[in-house]
Amino acid sequence: MKEADNKENESRAKSAIEKIGEFHRFGSVLGLERMNELMKRLGNPEKDLKCIHVAGTNGKGSVCRFIYSALCANGYKTGIYTSPYLTVFNERIELDGEYISDADLEKYTEEVLVKVNEMTADGFDSPTEFEVITAVAFLYFARKGCDYAVMEVGLGGRGDSTNIIEKPLVCVITSISYDHTDRLGNTLTEIAREKAGIIKPGVPVIMNVDTEEAAKEIARAAYKNGCVLHNVGSIKYVNIENDIDGSTFDTVIGETEYKDVRISMLGKPQIENALTALMTLETMRQRRDIKVERSKLYQGLAAAKNIGRFEIVNRTSCGPCIILDGAHNEAGAAALAETLKTHFPGKRILAVAGVLSDKAADKITESMCSVCESFIATEPRNERSLNASLLAEMIEKAGRPCEVEREPKKALAKALAGAEKENFDAVLIAGSLYLIGELRGVLLEGRE
Repeated sequence: MKEADNKENESRAKSAIEKIGEFHRFGSVLGLERMNELMKRLGNPEKDLKCIHVAGTNGKGSVCRFIYSALCANGYKTGIYTSPYLTVFNERIELDGEYISDADLEKYTEEVLVKVNEMTADGFDSPTEFEVITAVAFLYFARKGCDYAVMEVGLGGRGDSTNIIEKPLVCVITSISYDHTDRLGNTLTEIAREKAGIIKPGVPVIMNVDTEEAAKEIARAAYKNGCVLHNVGSIKYVNIENDIDGSTFDTVIGETEYKDVRISMLGKPQIENALTALMTLETMRQRRDIKVERSKLYQGLAAAKNIGRFEIVNRTSCGPCIILDGAHNEAGAAALAETLKTHFPGKRILAVAGVLSDKAADKITESMCSVCESFIATEPRNERSLNASLLAEMIEKAGRPCEVEREPKKALAKALAGAEKENFDAVLIAGSLYLIGELRGVLLEGRE
């Protein structure tokens, strides 16, 4: 009987996801007019939530994970909303370590769609796909009685649907680099201005931005809104240990000393992301928004994982190590190269690469070519996918041999066979998160 119920819930959830997917035709349109109307008709559930709002080009997903995991470990009923998903749609909305159930996904989607239909019948523009999903998340977290909701911005900040939050507990802005320039601007100042749109009057701002012009723009917005600005870049830390299982570091934030902090996410950028999360949590603690136990805080940081971001899915003594990384823009690819140099120095790496056509593919491949010996170019399953032959030309121009296999699963099979035959130490699957999601599902099928 239970199995039949599960199948029915899966079917209904699939139907809900398909209904949400129908809104894809409205594109990705920034602005809060539609979201304001939709949330008003839903009773403004976001106003019942204590939110931590996180924006940035890279690192925001990991910062969200560190904050979420630390709060969960301290016994708070905590939700997290992120995008995109890699394997299953339900990943986007999570509560206390569990993805939203199929039954709840169907239930809250239907409730949102009723109000969407009322909106359009009354002559309002239809919400976008992302706006519908965001509304489902807010409604779900409010109905479940969340203590805190960690909300990741989808695109930009000012006009993102998550920016319906009027008074978050804290606003966090991570690294800023070039991405979505057609929507956010062609300079780091313009992009930072859009990200800074999440800053609200009097709300503390946590900033981890290392480019001067972008940092100045964030600081201006914080000053204009009367916000206390905390700069993560001013925090000093000692990196005690790096190994294949993570990093350990010491630091001092404010007057609080943190010793032997262990994280399982790999790479120097992840230490900086953990520092950003620590400063956020420390700010909330100082304002008495939360109470945390040191041991549980450490447990939460150590347990935090961000799938598809330098994720090692095979590290056995038999066969090559397999690494997944959604290095989908210039800064992400540079961080990937740095992490590979740290954790896989001198190792022979074969890469399966696939990127979208609206990304800086030449810069991405340049970074990857600095650490990878050979490539197989493929095409993520997305209408914006860059032609694999064009990608291969860029890779070969950068001085690395590259085969072309447009079908991702075939490219993976070819890479695994070739790596074992040619004694490569690792197979890297990198680029678009659409590629990572598809091939992660193949690699972990039956294991999760």
